Amino acid sequence: MKGPVLALALLAVSTAAQASSCNKSREYLLGGLAGELQMTPQTYDGLFKVCEATATMPSVQDAFILKDGGIGVIPKQDTVPATAATLSRFCDANPRATLRFISKKDLLRAKSTSQIVGLSSTGVTSCKKIKGLM
Repeated sequence: MKGPVLALALLAVSTAAQASSCNKSREYLLGGLAGELQMTPQTYDGLFKVCEATATMPSVQDAFILKDGGIGVIPKQDTVPATAATLSRFCDANPRATLRFISKKDLLRAKSTSQIVGLSSTGVTSCKKIKGLM
């Protein structure tokens, strides 16, 4: 009986940690710490819901709201199949959003929520383009 209880406890802690990065990034942005925002507060609140859903994806270790409106994710596995599966699932759920994978190199430079939030998603192909909605 210990095994299932321990697994549920670990899942709850893991999910709470992921959601807290979404929450931390939203609080950072809406708290005025990121400077002038590029979008309305309501848009960031909508992105918070997208971030929370993204954080629960099986191959996502952590997720953040980026200042420019993208969703940044730290993958659990940095492989082509895992990346493709995550991108496909994300774009199916959010066809007008942008997902930016945060690399190990990015993490070496961006060591805090404030630095991660400032990462750009402008060089990333959006789900709109991937799905042919442009």
